Amino acid sequence: MQEADAYTIQRIGIPSLVLMERAALKMVEVMKMKKADMRHTLVVCGSGNNGGDGFAVARLLHEEGNTVRAVFIGKEASMSEECRIQKAIAEKSGVSVVTEIPKEEYTVVIDAVFGVGLSREIQGSYREAIEKMNRMKGWKAAVDIPSGISSSTGAVLGVAFCADLTVSFACEKLGTVLFPGCEYAGEVVPVDIGIRTDFFRAHSEVCYTLEPEDLSEWLPARKKNSHKGSYGKILMIVGSKGMSGAAYLSAKAAYISGGGLVQIYTEESNRVILQQLLPEAIVSVYTEYDRQQLESLMHWSDVVCIGCGLGQSHTAEQILEYVLQNIEVPCVIDADGLNLLSKRMDLLPKDEKEIVLTPHMKEMAGLLGCSIKKLVQERFQVLKEFTHRYGVVCVLKDARTVVASREKKMFVNMAGNSAMAKAGSGDVLAGTVAGLLAQHMPVYEGAVAGVYLHACGGDEARRFCGAYSVLAEDLTEGIKTCMKQMEKGR
Repeated sequence: MQEADAYTIQRIGIPSLVLMERAALKMVEVMKMKKADMRHTLVVCGSGNNGGDGFAVARLLHEEGNTVRAVFIGKEASMSEECRIQKAIAEKSGVSVVTEIPKEEYTVVIDAVFGVGLSREIQGSYREAIEKMNRMKGWKAAVDIPSGISSSTGAVLGVAFCADLTVSFACEKLGTVLFPGCEYAGEVVPVDIGIRTDFFRAHSEVCYTLEPEDLSEWLPARKKNSHKGSYGKILMIVGSKGMSGAAYLSAKAAYISGGGLVQIYTEESNRVILQQLLPEAIVSVYTEYDRQQLESLMHWSDVVCIGCGLGQSHTAEQILEYVLQNIEVPCVIDADGLNLLSKRMDLLPKDEKEIVLTPHMKEMAGLLGCSIKKLVQERFQVLKEFTHRYGVVCVLKDARTVVASREKKMFVNMAGNSAMAKAGSGDVLAGTVAGLLAQHMPVYEGAVAGVYLHACGGDEARRFCGAYSVLAEDLTEGIKTCMKQMEKGR
């Protein structure tokens, strides 16, 4: 963002104060849109450009006839030039500027203390001020990002402002997307203030997300002149003894996301129940490792999905090893496939191959041999290094799932909800991705579309089941609804 600011100011020629005025205007505009009662407003300002935005907001609200008090809690010696100018303009315009937070009640408290550049833990008088702001009554709004939230990781740097609304300039910051930062940001509204966002296209570290209307562009079209073979043959190597549910959910999801023909390769005891649960699927079984049978099945398939409920037996290990040593079609590896893989990382290709890994945080920590804490703190750097080392697409599942691939921008999923935190949800995701890949989507795009479709399906499931009662199978019904809506959007 700092580079984008500099680019807009120096290359395009838009002065910094003009951007600041636009930011303040947008801040006031959004608060009005949210029907905030700004008759008695407190604006707390730091000494950087975020504070300058705050002084400009205070002036605009004062000019509209509101009672406004601005508090400067920064250091005079470290004020940015723009902040100094905005403070002087506000004072000359009649805004009351003080250096301590008054013991009064306000209808709105606006945080303009720290911006995106904060990287140190907040201590001393700053910490006391933010804690005092949090204790105050009244509706709360943050300028660009809540003070105390790391803009890159979402971590709380000692203490953080708790906002009801965050007005984010140019684009939303990762810090308010990731947890716990998003819990401090309230509703986030990105606004355009003239910063050239096309600048970000050349920067691979800048992430992106999708919105529901994007699905109609991402998902593969159905041709009028087609048959089941047109939409791919999917081999699901899933389900050990007693784990028929994982096999069923993943295979059903592969069909629902548009796959043409699904064959389940599973432990023999699952045959009858899977034939009853999913009569559309072909069911092939094994009791022990059968290389010849596996070779024939892989030759038949257009896509392979392995791992859902597979178990970690010696037979499962042999199957995974054969698949990875001989795979020539897109392959999705999930659950037990990942746990087995963590002991045999030599099986992963160094050159790019059409393989999608779908680990949750614990499974990813196992693949990397690191702690979950380190992974949470450094997920983007870790993913970048991992996908550069191995030629795979990695779907790191979390409350905010991230999809990474070598030479691609990272996708951060912002759809979905906590109702999806149920056993079997990951099986549905793996099957969804496999179903999309079977329709000839490139592996990275198929993984991104699968993650987003799965999450949107979860949002639909919550609408008709509530937050507590969603089951993994409900996600497949939600996905159906999303795909039907997507068709209408074309």
